[in-house]
Amino acid sequence: MASNRHLGRIIALQSLYEQDFRHECDDKKFKMDEVLERNIKRYQDMVDDREFIVELVKGVEARQQELDDVLQPIAPEWPIAHIARMDRIVLRMGAYELIYNADIPPKVVINEAVELAKSFGGENSSKFINGVLGTVLRNKEEKVPKEPSKEKKETKKNHEKT
Repeated sequence: MASNRHLGRIIALQSLYEQDFRHECDDKKFKMDEVLERNIKRYQDMVDDREFIVELVKGVEARQQELDDVLQPIAPEWPIAHIARMDRIVLRMGAYELIYNADIPPKVVINEAVELAKSFGGENSSKFINGVLGTVLRNKEEKVPKEPSKEKKETKKNHEKT
């Protein structure tokens, strides 16, 4: 399953990369559904979780500005538009999974993004991706109130009884 999800992320990355490139070229004929269908079909014998790929691509696509707004303050010296296209897309995908997909452990998300950066990005991409997504995760964890530990709950119950 894990390797299937890895392949799914590669397909999502290819699709989002093509979208970013073709939008930059002002290609009015671009249709993500067609690109996604073509890219998934290319690997149809190896892909079991088509829904994961579609959800990831559509989610990143729908929340691109929101994701960029989360990412930009983390690396202010690198405006989103100036980050290498591959790194930018890997960051968006990783941020999307960290923020909106609670089913996948955050360390897995970051590790997968780092592996994509190593495979498809530049020499320092993996370190950059790791640092930025690590900060996204820390920021997310700081915003979520932590559930009191079991011991604290027990102590509070005991004090309430007396």
